[in-house]
Amino acid sequence: MVRAFQPRFDELPETVPIFPLTGVLLLPGGRLPLNIFEPRYLNMVEDALGARRLMAMVQPRQEGSDSTEADPTLYGVACLGRIVSFEESPDGRLLLTLLGLNRFHLGEELPLHRGYRRVRADYSSYARDLDEQGAVTLDRDRLFEVLKPFAANHGLSFNWDIMRDVDTGPLLTSLAMVCPFEPREKQALLEADTPQARADMILTLLEMGAFGTPSGGGVRQ
Repeated sequence: MVRAFQPRFDELPETVPIFPLTGVLLLPGGRLPLNIFEPRYLNMVEDALGARRLMAMVQPRQEGSDSTEADPTLYGVACLGRIVSFEESPDGRLLLTLLGLNRFHLGEELPLHRGYRRVRADYSSYARDLDEQGAVTLDRDRLFEVLKPFAANHGLSFNWDIMRDVDTGPLLTSLAMVCPFEPREKQALLEADTPQARADMILTLLEMGAFGTPSGGGVRQ
């Protein structure tokens, strides 16, 4: 951890700019690539780069809603991230990577600023997100046993040799973010109480997706 850039829990911002995007999940410790082109979100990233490089990802509650809608209703939990790399494209887009830091409950929404939305953030329920995550109990052989048919069913391509060498925690975080789970399933993964609960949920979702259970059958919101 690079302390010069990584905030402590008591340094997390009270006011957070939010990027609503359906089906996109950011978890603490995960790295999310983003392609920013809409003017209001270019403004948001510009402001973040000029401050502490902090912004948050959140899902609209209605499936089919996304960042193009003026003010979609949002889920109540989001994840703060820090911009750790960015690149300008010749056509005016920004290509960036967001590192997940800490989940929070959405509080009061503030007036629009340069076209983008901001909220008050309540981190109190997730005070341990910045700490090292504890080990989880997981049958890795079973994980790969169900992941292979899941990948085949969804047209995913993985480097299995590299994946088997990745530690369980980072591996589960990456799978939660990249696998094409339903939006409400991704929200449930975000809101999981513990790393173990998230690990169990990921394995269940992979099993359902690998062996033909309709998506969404095991998660309620």
